[in-house]
Amino acid sequence: MKAIGVRELKAQLSRYLRDVQAGEIVLVTDRGRVIAELRSPTVTPKPETEIDRKLRLMAERGGLRIGEPHDPSRYRESPLPPAPEGTAQRLIDEDREDKF
Repeated sequence: MKAIGVRELKAQLSRYLRDVQAGEIVLVTDRGRVIAELRSPTVTPKPETEIDRKLRLMAERGGLRIGEPHDPSRYRESPLPPAPEGTAQRLIDEDREDKF
């Protein structure tokens, strides 16, 4: 199950309809609140657990935002060279020294 905003659905409708046709269930959100559910008419939903039901209700009321699955293709590699080993620790140590 994935959640997408109305704007993204409009921009990528064909993609999400293919996902639905493949059996995926897509929750459509407006400002973080679930407003619709897209599913193939032939797909029988699996029984909803009590926890899933509570999470769905929270999302519908706007008290919970359903995350999207990690999609590495949405991110590009940084053009910056990698930092030398130990850089993060050195920066943390320097920051702590400033506070004492």
